[in-house]
Amino acid sequence: MTDAWIGETLYDGWQQRFRVRKELARTKSPFQDIVVFESETHGRVLVLDGVIQITEGDEFVYQEMLTHVPVLAHGDAKSVLIIGAGDGGVLRRVLQHRGVERAVMVEIDGAVIELSKQFLPGIAGDAWTDPRADVIVGDGIDYVAKAESGSVDVIIVDSTDPIGVGEVLFTDAFYAHCARILTPNGIIVNQCGVPFMQADELRETSLRRAQFFPHVSAYVAAVPTYVGGFMTLGVAAKGTNPALHAVETIRARAEQAGILGTTGYWTPEIHAGAFNLPPYIARHLPASK
Repeated sequence: MTDAWIGETLYDGWQQRFRVRKELARTKSPFQDIVVFESETHGRVLVLDGVIQITEGDEFVYQEMLTHVPVLAHGDAKSVLIIGAGDGGVLRRVLQHRGVERAVMVEIDGAVIELSKQFLPGIAGDAWTDPRADVIVGDGIDYVAKAESGSVDVIIVDSTDPIGVGEVLFTDAFYAHCARILTPNGIIVNQCGVPFMQADELRETSLRRAQFFPHVSAYVAAVPTYVGGFMTLGVAAKGTNPALHAVETIRARAEQAGILGTTGYWTPEIHAGAFNLPPYIARHLPASK
């Protein structure tokens, strides 16, 4: 045990701290400061620019909800685009779906991928070597701008908050291209922060997406590491409203996909119930069309 602590710097007036059992890596890439350390309580932890990104202890909550909800809401996703998610956890969950034929992951910072492979290997598992995976170190903005129209079923954006390197993933131009490259029943999901502290993120992102998608909503996940209450995951769809699927429908799709009974947080009931938002969160979404 040491007396060293790492404190998160996301908020000016509120901070969580982790006691550091061992610091594993500290580097500055061309894009951001990166730290990986062993904590006493949450296993290994990835920190980017002073903000906790993922911990071994509770990563399954975030990764399962960010991935399984949109893929199963689509119902027949064969092509999935992942932007960000350099730890590989989303890629791993996408590839658990039997019906997925191709998963493209575009991460701008190759250092995050390499450090995750070295120090957080359990998060991605065998995803890096799956023949269906295409891992690209590059700019997600550039990728969606050049991608073929109607070529992707689901887009999962696992970025940092809309500051620094992640800021360009929350723009009108980005969402316009996402809408263009999605198939007619396409869905896009991205993290929208903890609305108790980051309500502007959910509100502004939802308003931007509403310009390009007929269905804009959000669902929640309780991730202990993301302090401040529920984490919101913003979803926008071109086809069916993903908030309206019955539990029985999601269960049947999960069984066919091969993920039923394999999860630590996601279930068909959690999936459906996560769209039932408390008023303090729901009021930040645009009115339904």
